[in-house]
Order: sequence, then C-alpha cells, then structure tokens
Amino acid sequence: MYLSKIFAPRLRETPQDADTLSGQLMLRAGLVRKSASGIYTYLTLGLRAKQRIEDIVREEMNSHGAQEILMPLLMPAEPWQATGRWELYGDEMFKLTDRKGRPFCLGPTHEELVTATVGSERHSYKELPLNLYHITNKYRDEIRPRFGLIRSREFTMKDAYSFDRDETGLEATYQRMFEAYNNIFRRVGLTFRPIQADSGAIGGNSSHEFTVEADNGECSYAACDSCGYAANVELSRARPACDPDPVCGARPLPDLVATPGVHSIEQVTACFAVPPWAVLKSLLYIADGKPWLVVLRGDDEINEVKLLKAVQARECRMATDEEVSTALGVHPGSVGPVGVAVSRIVDESVRDDAAYIVGSGRDGFHTRNVFLGRDFTSTVTADIRTVHAGDICPVCGHSLHTATGIEVGHTFKLGTKYSVPLHANYVDEDGSEKPYVMGCYGIGIGRTLAAVIEQHHDEKGIIWPMSVAPFHVIVIPLNKGEDTIWHAACSLYDSLEEAGIDVVLDDRDESAGIKFNDADLLGFPIQVVIGNSFLKTGNFEVALRADKKEKVLVSAQAACESIIRLIQTAP
Repeated sequence: MYLSKIFAPRLRETPQDADTLSGQLMLRAGLVRKSASGIYTYLTLGLRAKQRIEDIVREEMNSHGAQEILMPLLMPAEPWQATGRWELYGDEMFKLTDRKGRPFCLGPTHEELVTATVGSERHSYKELPLNLYHITNKYRDEIRPRFGLIRSREFTMKDAYSFDRDETGLEATYQRMFEAYNNIFRRVGLTFRPIQADSGAIGGNSSHEFTVEADNGECSYAACDSCGYAANVELSRARPACDPDPVCGARPLPDLVATPGVHSIEQVTACFAVPPWAVLKSLLYIADGKPWLVVLRGDDEINEVKLLKAVQARECRMATDEEVSTALGVHPGSVGPVGVAVSRIVDESVRDDAAYIVGSGRDGFHTRNVFLGRDFTSTVTADIRTVHAGDICPVCGHSLHTATGIEVGHTFKLGTKYSVPLHANYVDEDGSEKPYVMGCYGIGIGRTLAAVIEQHHDEKGIIWPMSVAPFHVIVIPLNKGEDTIWHAACSLYDSLEEAGIDVVLDDRDESAGIKFNDADLLGFPIQVVIGNSFLKTGNFEVALRADKKEKVLVSAQAACESIIRLIQTAP
C-alpha cells in the first residue's frame, strides 16, 4: 500500500489529554481516534495491528481445543437476574429497555448467556469437555475511563468458556488454556507474568491475571524473584519484614498514658519513641451496614478486598467521624480495641506474645503493654493487610518486591457458580443430570495492543514486533524525482507484494527528514532506504527499526530475498 493512501493522520505534537505513552503514540501515529470518553475508532493501522493479535489468539485457542462462536452484544436481563449479577454490576452495566419495556443490557461479559445457551441443550458426559470462545466488543460504563485502550467503556475481548464434568476435567482444561495464554503473549512480543488474582465480580474460587509490568498499570502485585511466587495485592500474602520482640516471662500490666493532641500513627510513634509496628491502629468500618472494628499494625494498610472476604460482605467503607463518635464515644484517633462493644477483626500479623500501644478509648490517652488474647480478643482473625515491598515471601522466605502492571488476560475456575442458578446440566453415565463445572478465560485485545506499544517504543515512536506489525516493511525512496530511484523502489515494492509481504511504499514528495521521522513513528519493523548512494553502488540500505544503527547494504537483486529471510527469522 502507498503511504499517501493509508488513512493514518499523524500528529506532530503530543496530545495533551493522552495520559499514557501508548495512548500518545497511538494518537500521534494515527492508529486510533477518540470518539467519546473511553470510546475509540480504530483507523487503518490500528485495526491491522489489532487483527494480527486476534489472528494469534484464534490460532492458539483453536489449537488448544476451543471452538469459535459469536454471541450477541445485546442480552436479556433474565439470566443476569438469575445469577444475581444484574444488581451486582450496578451502574457499570449499560442497561436499556426495548419498546415493550423488556430489560436488556450491553454485555460487559458473557458468562450468563453462554451458560444459558449450553444449558438449553442436552449434552452427554461423552461430549465433554466443551470449550467455546468468541472475539467481540464489551461495554462497561467506567466511572473514570482513562489510559486510552487500557480502561475504556467499549473494548474488544476474547472470552472463552469451558464446560467440564468435574473438577479434574476443569483442571486439565484450565492448564490447556494457561498454556495457550503463555503462547499468545509470547507470540505478540510481550514480557509478562502470570499472577494469582482475586476473581472479583466474575466469581469462582481461583484465578490468574496475566500482567505486563508498566508504570501506569492499574494492577498492583507482589512478586518473588527467587521462587517465582506472584500475586495481586488483593490476594497476596506475606510476613512483615519487621516484628516486635516477644515478651518472655511475666507480662507487664496495661499502662494508661496521657497523650493530649496525639492521634496519628506518626504522632504516637514519636510520642512513645517506638517503631510503627509496635503500635496498633483501630479503625471502624461499616460492612453491609454492620460496624466492624478493624485492628492491624501501625505500619500496615487495610486491604479492603481482603476485608470484604473476611467478613463475608459485599461492600464496606470507613466510618465517618460522626459514626465513630456515636458508636464508640471518642475521636477516631483515640479508638482502641479494648472494651469496645462491636465485632473486632484483627489482622493475623498481630501477635499474642507482643506488647502493643493502642488507643485507650478515651480522648487524650493511649495505653501501652496491651496484649492480644489477654486484654482484647478478635471476633475474626484474618489476613487483611496490604503487602509491602520487602515483606517476606510466603513460599521461600526471600524478600518480595511490588510493581504495577497492565492486566492483559485473566483466567478463572468458576466451578458451578453459573451452571447451578441457570440449571445448566449434562447427563452423566448413570443417567442423572449434574451441573457443568466451568472455567472462563479472557484476553483484552485492545489492552494487549496498548501493552505491546508500552513495551516496544523509543523516543521516536513505536517499534512493532514482527508478529503484530500492521505492515512488515516500509520502502523509502529519498528522491522521488529521480526516475532510477523511484523505479527501483517500485520494483522492490512489487516484488515484495508478489511474495505476500505486507509492505508500504512511501510515495510522498517529502523531505528525507519527514520520511524518516514518520517511518520511526509508525514503527514498521524493516526500513529499506533507496537514496543517491544507490545510483553509485546499486545497493539498498536495510535496517531493523529496533536497531537502526545496524544498517546492511543489500544489492537490488538480492533485496527481496534478504527481506523475506529477515521476516521469517524474526523472533
């Protein structure tokens, strides 16, 4: 294709409203254009790169036993109401009614519909496992769409759904999908890490996120480089790096100390000259309308996802100052765990053999030498802390580091979460009906595209991996007015096209500087420059976009075969 004919309007300046590097480059290179907040139009080059990723996804899904179908974007409310997710998704779901008043939604995901579809047929255990996938748009009314394609309101996803006879079958299917996902993300050129994750609104008892490390990622995780343990911070467990010394022998009695004006952990540690882990903070939370006193070490932060699971609630929030005063009769900075009349959840890192400083339950006072078990008890003990860098790996004992990343894929073991409420059963060998044991497996296609650019770029623009590049080669004649140069460029272009190579010819009457800058911005993997030196030597300059310092002189006669070999041997 001629570059002048490609609909890829480029921007010379960085867009002010693009908050990620990938978003900036996609706009500057003319891959996408913003239609509304969180809604994008894919232009020619962006669509071609997106389709390359989809092709890789299809190849791996098909080769690992999945079958492609296509489900509608517009779905009736009834299956969602049966699983309870019609209300759970809340305002994030785009809901509408037809002319008869029947409720529908634009699909944020398709667990309900695929389960109802499979459940409407009478399958024998002999037909299992069954694994169905489709690649289509999803819709979620994000409160704050941001990061370009990484968090948008309309996005393309590959989602697969497996139906097995039992947990053993699910485990085998899950491992096949896990392998397929590793293959997919390697093939598109990503450096990634599968991490243990919370299942969120999708549900199920186990899941993994496939995460690409990025400074602007929304997924935070803890990882151990020694043993490979990695988990989302919503799920990760670890031992604190520092602990109070255990008290041996007789335990000192609680000691009430006047601390006027001392409320925060920083003020308490300064007042008593102790490290923050020697202090306990007590915070009042409201979970599904019920008050809970949350007790954890002064150097820790509450992980609200863990808290919700521990108290088996759907939503929680920190109590207001007024609610604290009404329930406990003190300023929030003076709340303590001793003698309170509400349920207490204590983080498991709080030890029963260590003396702590706590709020006394009286304004202007704190109490030291307080012991868990002797002076206060827990209604629930659970891991509710957020893991920090430097904490101890729960597997091997080495230090953890924390990072942020872009979640590009997620796999879930659903069990019977959807098959039971939707009455999706298979017929077992004894003739009885049993619910399918399900899994689901999602890949964000647009997110993957953005993640590729996040990992493959330089100060000049995109550096496409060969596997997902919209075009593999750009031919750049530097003096279009010179017939010999132009004819040589056209001849190479025609030869590459005849060989089935996706090639672009820069046919524009522009300066060498503009042509080079655009070639670098657009990021095609192979650049072939035909300039005045060709008139003297008969050679073309062939360079890889990823390493432009390495220019290879190739004769015009050998150029086509040399370029094909470069494409075929690309990683």
